[in-house]
Amino acid sequence: MIIVVSIIVGYLIYLIVVNLKPILELWRINRKCATNLKMVCGPPALPLIGSAHLFKWHPYDFTFQMEQWAQKYLFGRAKHGEIAAPNGEVDGIMLLWIGPVPMVLLGTAECIRPVLESNTNISKPSQYDKMSEWIGTGLLTSTHEKWFHRRKMLTPTFHFSIIQDYFPIFARHAEVLVESMEKHVGGDYFDGFPYFKRCTLDIICETAMGIQVNAQLGENNDYVHAVKRISEAIWNHMRFPWFWFKPIWYLSGLGFEFNRNVKLTNDFTRKVIQERKEMLNEESESGGGKKRKAFLDLLLTIQKETGTLSDEDIREEVDTFMFEGHDTTASGIGFTILWLGYNPECQKKLHKELDDVFDFGSDRSPTMEDIKKCTYLEKCIKESLRMFPSVPLIARRLSEDVTIDHPSGQKIVLPEGLSACVSPIAAARDPRAYLDPDTFNPDNFDIDAIAGRDPYAYIPFSAGPRNCIGQKFAILEEKTVLSWFFRKYEVESLQTEENLRPLPELILRPYNGINIKVKRRE
Repeated sequence: MIIVVSIIVGYLIYLIVVNLKPILELWRINRKCATNLKMVCGPPALPLIGSAHLFKWHPYDFTFQMEQWAQKYLFGRAKHGEIAAPNGEVDGIMLLWIGPVPMVLLGTAECIRPVLESNTNISKPSQYDKMSEWIGTGLLTSTHEKWFHRRKMLTPTFHFSIIQDYFPIFARHAEVLVESMEKHVGGDYFDGFPYFKRCTLDIICETAMGIQVNAQLGENNDYVHAVKRISEAIWNHMRFPWFWFKPIWYLSGLGFEFNRNVKLTNDFTRKVIQERKEMLNEESESGGGKKRKAFLDLLLTIQKETGTLSDEDIREEVDTFMFEGHDTTASGIGFTILWLGYNPECQKKLHKELDDVFDFGSDRSPTMEDIKKCTYLEKCIKESLRMFPSVPLIARRLSEDVTIDHPSGQKIVLPEGLSACVSPIAAARDPRAYLDPDTFNPDNFDIDAIAGRDPYAYIPFSAGPRNCIGQKFAILEEKTVLSWFFRKYEVESLQTEENLRPLPELILRPYNGINIKVKRRE
């Protein structure tokens, strides 16, 4: 027993010595928070462990807990458009302690804007370190000069003219999705989410990497499962501070599983990069060329012409877009179908629009002009993203103090070094911005409604200089897939609490799948 205690004490002393500088920095931030954030409330916290002892272990229970805290601390003190309680406590911002680390959760446009619109506060907090072990420091996780350089370099690869070249890929895989649904037509409820994920994986692999993985045909589904398990592991690592200690992380089994799945996904990407590089060299020597270039091809061309990207740099960016490009769009597609299954009047209106554009019963492949005409479909997608944004949390580590001019008249100073976490779902449920925020209503995206609303009350693709570089890609892909789906099918969603309870992991995903019935339109 004495030996065990000695080992534990020795390890703790080692951690303190090695991490002395971060510990002093954390102490400074804690002192600043105690001074600056007196009027900001949050769940009860204990020394060292913060509020983590209160966190529900089961992800489903945790969603109810976060909802209750948001109602109490973000919006519970001020009602009917008021912005401060009588005792001076302010709405729209909540202080949450995860272990000894403070974090503010920002939930209204006034509190969100000063953080996201900053050109300086673009760093990711330490909670993203575990994600960096997976996808490296690509566009999602990099910061400062590296981020600015990568963003400038990659922006032209998402020009709309290049995205248009990907459109036939969207349409082809959307048609495969529709065909794969045929076996469920007229049957009982089933989980549609795996179908949507396999479809978006096929799309991102062909557009980002130039390969066909045929996930919808039953191949390469190990990658989908690996990404799911990695996301779950990272989410647990973020929530529970005891997992920050490597011995506990590995003794739990999560560490070994995480490493195994990271290796699987990284090796897959590295293999494809090498194969594509050899293929491009052969095409160059033979004088041939591909009319349509994948995202990976464009990166390899930059590498060849400028020498500014290593193979590992390219792997980071491709892994980033592989993860974000299939998980987020699958979430967007799935939840749009789910919401329309709950709202038959909206679904009928969408069917009429699609019949006007394509003619009833048409099986022809859509064109870009067709998709542009599907304005109500785009409203449905945007309203679904308002209700359930694919990315539930957006975090920054503040590089300088941020002053929030709160509508209550108070000035709240968020100190340098603090982690600020933006909640798109909270901002999008603000009753000052939306008449009935908890009701699905695509008319929220009529031109007049948008013009009368603070733009920071709708941020599913983030906002400011670090907004999502792939948002046009995502919307076009989702419109293409959904135009195929609703041309052919009517959908009914299962009316249960579990079927409408998303889990806020790295990407918002359904707790128990997207449970729907489909029947052929007649």
